[in-house]
Amino acid sequence: MIRRSFEDLLVEEGLISKEKLEEILKEYNKLDKVLPLPDYLVSAGYITEKQKAQLLAKLWGVPFVDLYETPPTEDVVRLLPRDLAYRLTVIPIRLEGNGRLVVAMKNPLDFFAIDQMRLITGMDIEPVMAVGEEIEHFLSELNPLTIPIKETVERALASAKTLGMDTGVSQEVEEISPERLQQMAEQAPVVGLANLIVTQAISERASDIHIEPMIDKLRIRYRIDGVLREAFNLPKEIQPSLLSRFKIISGMDIAEKRLPQDGRFSLAIEGKTYDFRVSTYPSVFGEKVVMRILDKSSILRGLDKLGMLPQTLERFEKIIRQPWGIILVTGPTGSGKSTTLYSVLNRLNTGEQNIVTLEDPVEYELPGIIQAQVNYKAGFTFAEGLRSILRQDPDIIMVGEIRDKETALLATEAALTGHLVLSTLHTNDAPSAVTRLMDMGIEPFLIASTVIGVLAQRLVRIICPFCKEPYEVQGEILRSLDIGQIETDKVQTFYKGKGCEKCRQTGYLGRTGIFEFMVVDDEIRDLILKRAPAHIIREAAAKGGMKNLKEDAFEKVLLGITTWEELIRVVFTG
Repeated sequence: MIRRSFEDLLVEEGLISKEKLEEILKEYNKLDKVLPLPDYLVSAGYITEKQKAQLLAKLWGVPFVDLYETPPTEDVVRLLPRDLAYRLTVIPIRLEGNGRLVVAMKNPLDFFAIDQMRLITGMDIEPVMAVGEEIEHFLSELNPLTIPIKETVERALASAKTLGMDTGVSQEVEEISPERLQQMAEQAPVVGLANLIVTQAISERASDIHIEPMIDKLRIRYRIDGVLREAFNLPKEIQPSLLSRFKIISGMDIAEKRLPQDGRFSLAIEGKTYDFRVSTYPSVFGEKVVMRILDKSSILRGLDKLGMLPQTLERFEKIIRQPWGIILVTGPTGSGKSTTLYSVLNRLNTGEQNIVTLEDPVEYELPGIIQAQVNYKAGFTFAEGLRSILRQDPDIIMVGEIRDKETALLATEAALTGHLVLSTLHTNDAPSAVTRLMDMGIEPFLIASTVIGVLAQRLVRIICPFCKEPYEVQGEILRSLDIGQIETDKVQTFYKGKGCEKCRQTGYLGRTGIFEFMVVDDEIRDLILKRAPAHIIREAAAKGGMKNLKEDAFEKVLLGITTWEELIRVVFTG
């Protein structure tokens, strides 16, 4: 029997042509080979994590399991300790009649892990292959936190009383000395409560934590899939110690309560490192704390995982391979612009080019890339930083945001002198980026000569795969929304999630991007030189193959990725 290689399977399965594979291997062989070839192909966007797992399963001769199609149950998952499951990236999926425990593993050839599970469970272990991200997802879903909030709060309040604190609601935070606040914040029950709030947010897939002082309580809310949801309320008495705890670990001044502050901290939770960007804001009932959760592992993804349709992805991949020019990513705050830029940098980071970034702040650390953070107090602005970068022999420059004329001019200068510049703008669509630069005072000939592509994006929620169901809508009802793809004389089949335990009864689980990508071709350059308005540029871009945000979103509605309601919420009001 002839033993096949991973490369052979790539071609046999039709994932990559033989000619393309030869090109990729030449590119891969030039690297330091920090990543094995399968991992490199995923990080570079050639294959998905699921495709990699399926190929390795076939190569190793083990079954592959899609956990979304055959989800494990809570009673089986509990046969293995949670900590061990996370450490090994494994999850039990069923118990066979002969007493064998079938376990989905990220690496089913890890015989040491199999022996550990055999010793702990006392059962024979049958390993199968699954995607690591799916294993971690189900571990979080089926192993909820067991520490009761009520008990933790009671211990924290009792601890405050042992310090001689009056925990009555009438007590104002300002009346407590910094020394006493520090003592309260370092008590074990308060530390436990702070950790519980953070860990619960991670398990619920939250992107932000809001700790909000009310007149008679402390409200905790999590932003999940872009929507704020109330998690629980805490007694007002816990406010001084809890807020002080978060300020201390974020490196803030606990004595300062009248001015906003910024800070950050990092935590390793269940094998993953998370950064928390923290800000405080003085309100009439005390300081509000907001924490942005940054998952370092989530940013190192292939471009194919952002949600671009194949046609858009192909055009975007071609543009980012250009040796010089400006590529802009636009959209409102929270639309995923940073994730897209980091994914592009990760894709271009082959070790053969000097990549330098200037950010505010540095959200994720990328290995092999020189990253810097602006410091306005020290005079290190975007413009000043960009001047310095140009003296560092860069090939690719990422500027966090173009905010003023000076930065925009320096970006065009960098592009004209042979550099690829990536940056963001706050505009509603791709064509408006051109007019925004003109409004800043940039001459049309500079824009036409340097900007090579503009990507506008938003984030929409994904329909929960566990409770997804179809329904029909009459086409004529949708006619007024002006989406060219709608056949108004036909019944349209849409999908929605009816709500289940997995999605917390919301009908949604996760988010994906919707995009419009404008390639600046010769016709659009001519329009820019004539100072054409955005709507004229938009018409030309559409002729050149650009799908607008509405069309891209609607295609994802038809594909059953998101809902019609999400299209309305995000595109027609965003």
